[in-house]
Order: sequence, then C-alpha cells, then structure tokens
Amino acid sequence: MRLVRKLTLALLAGFAVLFAIQAWLSIHEFAGEYEADISRDHRVMGRALAAAVASSLRDHGPEAAVAIIAEANEREAQTKIRWVRLSAAPGSANAPAEFLSPAKGGQDLSILDRSRGSYGVAYTYTPVVVDGVRIGEVELSQSLEGEHRFVRLQFLHEALVTVALIVVCGGVSWLLGVRFVGQPVRQLSEQARRIGAGDLSSRINLRQHDELSLLAEEMNAMTDKLAEAREHLNSEIVARIAAIEQLRHADRLSTVGRLASGIAHELGTPLNVISGHAAMIASGEVSLESEIRETACVIQEQTSRMAAILRQLLDFARRRSTTRSTTDLVNLARRTVALLEPLAAKRGVTLDVGDGEAAVRSKVDSGQIEQVLTNLVMNAIQASPPRTKVEVSVMTRRLAPREGDGSERRCVCVEVRDCGEGIPEDALARIFDPFFTTKPVGEGTGLGLSVAYGIVADHGGWIDVSSEAGHGSVFTVWLPEAEVSA
Repeated sequence: MRLVRKLTLALLAGFAVLFAIQAWLSIHEFAGEYEADISRDHRVMGRALAAAVASSLRDHGPEAAVAIIAEANEREAQTKIRWVRLSAAPGSANAPAEFLSPAKGGQDLSILDRSRGSYGVAYTYTPVVVDGVRIGEVELSQSLEGEHRFVRLQFLHEALVTVALIVVCGGVSWLLGVRFVGQPVRQLSEQARRIGAGDLSSRINLRQHDELSLLAEEMNAMTDKLAEAREHLNSEIVARIAAIEQLRHADRLSTVGRLASGIAHELGTPLNVISGHAAMIASGEVSLESEIRETACVIQEQTSRMAAILRQLLDFARRRSTTRSTTDLVNLARRTVALLEPLAAKRGVTLDVGDGEAAVRSKVDSGQIEQVLTNLVMNAIQASPPRTKVEVSVMTRRLAPREGDGSERRCVCVEVRDCGEGIPEDALARIFDPFFTTKPVGEGTGLGLSVAYGIVADHGGWIDVSSEAGHGSVFTVWLPEAEVSA
C-alpha cells in the first residue's frame, strides 16, 4: 500500500495548498471589504457632520459647532470624532494626524495607519466649507481591532473547513486508491512472485478497465508463453537426456566391441584346457575314478573362469538406470583394469594401479564412472607402444573448485598416465568435442572422451588433460569426495 499512501499524501498536499490559497484569498477579500465598509460609513457620517457643523457655524457660532461634534462623539462607541484644523500646531488638541496630507478641492480623505495602536487605525477627514472657505476638518478614527478579531475567527473557520475537507478527501482518495490501485498492484506483485517461484498455473483477472488491467493481461500472456516455453524445454530436455543415454550406451557397446578380441584371447586358454581334458575322458586315457574326478574339477574351474570373464563383459555392456551411491574408486579402478588386461596383454602393454590410499570414496554411479575409466584406460592402451606401462592412480587432494567462490574442498582425483607420443597442441582444445578423434579411420568414433566428460560433469566434476610431445599424456578425473558420516 505504499503507492496508495504516496498518492494520497500527494493529493492531500495539493488539496492543502489549494485550500490554503482559497482561505487566504477569502480572508484578504473580507479584510478589504471590512476596510471599505469603514471608509464608506465614515464618509457618510463625516459629510453629514460637516454639513451640520457648517450650518451651525453660520447660524450659531463655533461653540455650537463644537457641541455638535462632541455630542456625535459621545453617541458613537467605536468611532472617535474630532474637530481639527490644518493650521493648528502639531501636538495641540485640534491638530490632525501628523501623516495627514491637506485635502484638495473639498474632497474626503481616508487613511489606514497600521502603525497606530495594537491593530492600526482607520482615519477619515471630511472638509468643512463655509461660504466657499475651508475652515477645518471633521476627523473620524476607528481601531481595526474588530477587523483583526473577525479575520482571526474567519481564519479558524477556514482552517476547520480545510481540515475537514482534507480528512474527507483523504479518506475518499485512500479508499479509491486501495480499490483501484493498491489491490490490483498487490495482485500483480503476488503473480510476479509466483512466476518467479516457477508457478505458471495461475492467472490474474482484474475487472477494472485501465492500464493496470492491461498490464495484467500482458502478464497473463507472458505466463502463457513461459508455460509453453517450459513445456517445450522439458520435452527437449527429455529428448536430450534420451539422446545422451543412447550415445553413452553406443559408446559402451563400441568399447565392448573393442574388448572382444582381448576377451576372445582370454577365453582361448580355458577353452583349450577344457577341450584337452574332455578329449582325455573321451579317449579313455583317464579311467580311474580319482583321475576322472580331478579332470572334472579342472573343467569346472576353467568353466567358472570363462563364466566370470563373460559376466564381467556383460555387466559392462548392460544398460542400467542411474543410481548414485558411495563407491570406493580404488576397487572400481582395479576392476576396470582387470577387465582391460586381456586387451593390454594383446598389445604388449602393462596395466598398473598405483599403491596409494587404501580407499577413496565418492558418491557416483559406479557403472558410469567405470565407463569413463574404461574409455580413458583403453585410449591409453591404444596410444602406448609395446613394452610400456599405463598407470592408474587414485587419490584425494585439497584444492579450490574450478568454478565457485574459491573456497577449498577435498576432491577425488583419478589419473590415467600413458607412454604414447602425446597429443598435438592444436588438438588439445578440441579433445572433448563430439566426433573429434586423432585415431586412424576405423579405430575410433570420437564419442568416448565427449561421453566421458559429460558423465563426469553430471557428477559435479571435470576432466583435465596434460600432454607433452614424446612423453605421453595424463588424463585427470576430478570428482567430489563423499561426505563421511560421523
């Protein structure tokens, strides 16, 4: 309601100024009329007395004229009447006021002297002419106390009327402001807060037909467009997530395909053992029950070994829902290395998991992070020449986050180091771009590192890469460390 209060105060201030001006003009007009009435009454009375005095002077002498003025002065309670002469010495009984200018041509003279007394005095001088000769003036004077008293009462009256009008106008303007401004603005602000909070289901309806209702209509139209855009965005997000999952699964299957040759080599040895022992049983070379039992145990052991290899491969290739839990990344790295050892052995490369911390935990989806490590280790195997080593290290480090307020935190660090030829400097900036690869045609899709970076970013981490020509490359996966419950 602050806007209503401001509008009401501004309106009341305007009313107060207008009423004050009107009151001042009214009082000023009254004062002028009051003074004009005094002057008019004095002139009428002065002319009547001047005529009577002139007649008395001709018929009865000065004493009779003075008696007429004295009698008239006694009758008037508010007006003081005197007989004055211009020729009288200043300060004498018959001397006029000091500021009096001589009347010309027998005309009356009215003067307001506000310096006399507490309220000022109104003077009127009427010349007395006998046989064409001016022999004196009749002076009528009256205090302006009545004017001041009436002006004060009029001021109080105008002030009370002004206050009453301001109160009434203020109340009316407040009620109208609340009805036509305050409530609509509050509804608009509440709608804006709902939109800011993400609630796009409500609409605002103002029945008045003014700019605020037009604003409400525009806000409703904006809400409709935002809701439509959100629905479109949600559908695009769902489609994008589905596409990302498809890409990740395709990359996983591509990795399985590259693992197939190593797995086939790994399965060859137990298959040969099983085939040999089966042939021995079939040819009768083993006939004793103890020998048959021993041969069966060998066949069972090799079959279990093959089943474990195939199960590990199938677990890696299977599509699974995303589930994050606290995972020991040291064990995850060892499991990944065990899966890739046949492929590394086929290329003459040794895989090694560094003896660092016993357990390094992070809250991740183990299947997705295993896919990341598989991509990185497989790329390292393919980049390394025979009789070299690929090192995998898992540790925790304290560092400032890559983006944020700069406060330190503990992160999980997984390094994959190869002994290849390194990555060209011009390719480092594009190494994580989809479909970008430095491998020969047919050996890579260009999705592995892009998918790996997306998975790590979804987990709140990132991947750094450093490479030096002739000294290999190091890919470092950073992930938030899991909080340890007390």
